[in-house]
Amino acid sequence: MTPSVSVIIPTYNRIMVFAAIASVLAQHAVKFELIVVDDGSTDGTWPQLRCIAAKAPATMRVVRTENRGVAAARNVGVAMASAPLTALLDSDDLWVPDKLSRQVEFMHLHPRCEISQTDEIWVRDGRRVNPGVRHRKRGGDIFIDSLRTCLVSPSAVILRTAYLRKVGGFDEDMAAAEDYDLWLRILANHEAGYIDEPLVTRRAGHPDQLSATVTAIDRFRILALLKLLTRPDLTAARREAVCDILAEKSAIYAKGLVRRGRKDATGLISGLRSGALGPWRTGSDEGLAFATAAMRSHVKCGAITGLGQ
Repeated sequence: MTPSVSVIIPTYNRIMVFAAIASVLAQHAVKFELIVVDDGSTDGTWPQLRCIAAKAPATMRVVRTENRGVAAARNVGVAMASAPLTALLDSDDLWVPDKLSRQVEFMHLHPRCEISQTDEIWVRDGRRVNPGVRHRKRGGDIFIDSLRTCLVSPSAVILRTAYLRKVGGFDEDMAAAEDYDLWLRILANHEAGYIDEPLVTRRAGHPDQLSATVTAIDRFRILALLKLLTRPDLTAARREAVCDILAEKSAIYAKGLVRRGRKDATGLISGLRSGALGPWRTGSDEGLAFATAAMRSHVKCGAITGLGQ
């Protein structure tokens, strides 16, 4: 029987994934399939995953890929998904047992909703912490508020699979902020549904988090903002808001480049700020197309140019 929701967990060298898997297998009152994508782990994760999958229900599948990053791993899972809904879970997070059933019911009750999320509990270094006001989850039209602070979490979200594929999934050139990029592409045209209950535990503070291992994450956010400005369907108000944040983040990133002695990239980033404060506020031009392509090249060659990955 076709499941109601496909659950995708990407993982790389993270023993915490087994707790995440257990929290999925503990879901009740919903038919689901679990797809775990091992992104080329080298620490023994893969043999353990195969062992668990062999003993788990037939609805659990595991697949191993070469190490290409979390965006590519999630996209592999999306391509394998057979259900009309897709739920994502990061390998360091946990769900309460009725998370999936509550969200599937919500999506059935709101057939025009393409994306929804739940509230979450934050745990850092084993201790519960309270997120700041600007980080608190909510629903509705959150596009502009999400430009500065990402208000959607992968582990709290559920999407319609067909729509996720239609928008192209995650950008595999982005080693970080790939979720920020996808949420903004979706939120530009859709409101977010929301269940105001903490059905996810978001665990942080461990040394292998992307925020700890990938430097200068704002460069990926800048690329995401440039991509938005190339869209012909962006409203005037949204375009101006994107330009405001692009100018802000470009200024911050440019200062970081100066501190690193990276004069070769400073001109590009300074040009982005000028465009955001000038012609791009009203529409696209050849300069925007060139800048977007140049920024994509910049983030892809970060390891070579010393910015880190």
